[in-house]
Amino acid sequence: MLRFTDEHEWLRLDGDVATVGITAHAAEQLGDLVFVELPKVGAKLTKGEAAAVVESVKAASDVYAPLSGEVTEVNEAAVADPASVGTDPQGDGWLYRLKLDDASAMDGLMDEAAYAAFAK
Repeated sequence: MLRFTDEHEWLRLDGDVATVGITAHAAEQLGDLVFVELPKVGAKLTKGEAAAVVESVKAASDVYAPLSGEVTEVNEAAVADPASVGTDPQGDGWLYRLKLDDASAMDGLMDEAAYAAFAK
């Protein structure tokens, strides 16, 4: 299940673990990414709190926790090669994995069609 937030993050659910990243729209708006800072594995995140930072030649932007949970994995490749987040944001450019406190909270997020309309 793929869902989107109004802060331009995407989540892909696998069991009760969501892979999180920025959307292609966000990556396009930011431009060439030069720095990525990710949360620490084991960090407890609350929905809406700043979880990561992506920085481009244009601007720095917080990436917010789309839902509450515990970070189980981070994409070290994104830290080593921030450009990958911009070139493949919904693939190899994922940021972190979050074990959700409540997987049913995904239902409150946008599906792809709703996000496409929102991001216009």
